Amino acid sequence: MSPRIEEADVIKKKKKETKAKEKELKKQKALNKALKLQEQQACPCTSKTSKKKIVRLYDEEDENAKDPETPFGEKKRMAGQMTKIYYPSAVEKSWYEWWEKMGFFSADANSSKPPFVIVLPPPNVTGTLHIGHALTAAIEDTIIRWRRMSGYNTLWVPGMDHAGIATQVVVEKKLMSEKNLTRHDIGREEFVAEVSLNCLGMEKKHGSTILQQLRRLGASLDWSRECFTMDQKRSNAVTEAFVRLHKQGLLYRDNRIVNWDCVLHTAISDIEVDYIDIEERTLLMVPGYEKPIEFGILTSFAYPLEEDLGEIVVATTRVETMLGDTAIAVHPNDERYRHLHGKHAIHPFNGRRIRIVCDEILVDPEFGTGAVKITPAHDANDFNVGKRHNLEFINIFTDDGKINQEGGEFAGMPRFKAREAVTEALRRRSQDVVEPMIKPQWYLKCGGMGKQALDAAIDDEDRKLEIIPRQYTSE
Repeated sequence: MSPRIEEADVIKKKKKETKAKEKELKKQKALNKALKLQEQQACPCTSKTSKKKIVRLYDEEDENAKDPETPFGEKKRMAGQMTKIYYPSAVEKSWYEWWEKMGFFSADANSSKPPFVIVLPPPNVTGTLHIGHALTAAIEDTIIRWRRMSGYNTLWVPGMDHAGIATQVVVEKKLMSEKNLTRHDIGREEFVAEVSLNCLGMEKKHGSTILQQLRRLGASLDWSRECFTMDQKRSNAVTEAFVRLHKQGLLYRDNRIVNWDCVLHTAISDIEVDYIDIEERTLLMVPGYEKPIEFGILTSFAYPLEEDLGEIVVATTRVETMLGDTAIAVHPNDERYRHLHGKHAIHPFNGRRIRIVCDEILVDPEFGTGAVKITPAHDANDFNVGKRHNLEFINIFTDDGKINQEGGEFAGMPRFKAREAVTEALRRRSQDVVEPMIKPQWYLKCGGMGKQALDAAIDDEDRKLEIIPRQYTSE
């Protein structure tokens, strides 16, 4: 037999032996795993998810590292060595109580150190803290501790918010279910008192939990200055701020487009409105209506023109608002309508003269018919057109979303039923949806304050705020 054949046989033999060993090893591992599983089922205390196992390991393996008991409010007593495993409840226990008792987080009003203040965004008393609150608290705690260690007289103000709109909804539902009354039935003063009482109740119910959660997070807040947005001091501060701003001419009252909630009868902030993009016919349920309401449909109709000039066609997804139309806008360079500049159309339901205005800002001559109906009191863009051209602002809705006396034959109809009725009348002749509505509201002039804030970030000669990375600073 040649040497090459003998070498090949040896290699082949070694491969077989290796495979046999690997197979035997796998069998042994499977057997060990099965035995371990049997032991765990026979004794639940050894389960890897069992708290008893953690305690047993702590007692047996880390007995010398076990922290002695610390009386409440005293500095944490620690063992002479560290545990092999990190036990949060054991390690963190007692530290915060001692920090708080020693006043480490309290600001000194008489200190000569430079001040540094953060107000904790107050959590709503309608619930408890979630992971988003924990993230904010961790970031702010890092900043305030850094400043405190850097020699600043730091103040981190804790507090809770009464959650106005959410609380109002709860109170109104309670009034209706228990007494069959609305807030309008009991009057403003009694309703405000009812809301305040409910807020205080929720503060007691969730407040202690929220404050305990913040302490468990280790947040270095100055608890001597804890506040509630509806307590007497804060209420007085709101009144004082309002009066001062008004005296300085920074606060004023004006009619503007707001997001009006026809169920709550209140204006809703832009950030509290959920926007839905509708690109096709869509049915949505609206409070107060038994059947879904149709949205996303573009309705075209014609306005007759004066002087026998024919008619002009416009299109809208909110045909009921035509009851408040006071103009029709065209682009000044659109040749199709050049002969109509300065002319008037006639409203088909009330005979109102409707101006034809030229507006290159709003009108896109390539979109639709190139003619846009203008309802200044019920659309943000139309509101701006109304201001530019000094148009009449006609509100056609009541606070509860019905057509008012300006709607003529449609007065008293709920807004979306009026949509159907107006569409039918035009045809014969040819979770609540907020309603854009013009309402008197209080506004604050922010031009001066805004410039100061901007200068603090971008004024090279007197910059007070550094944004890192630098490219995030708007030039």
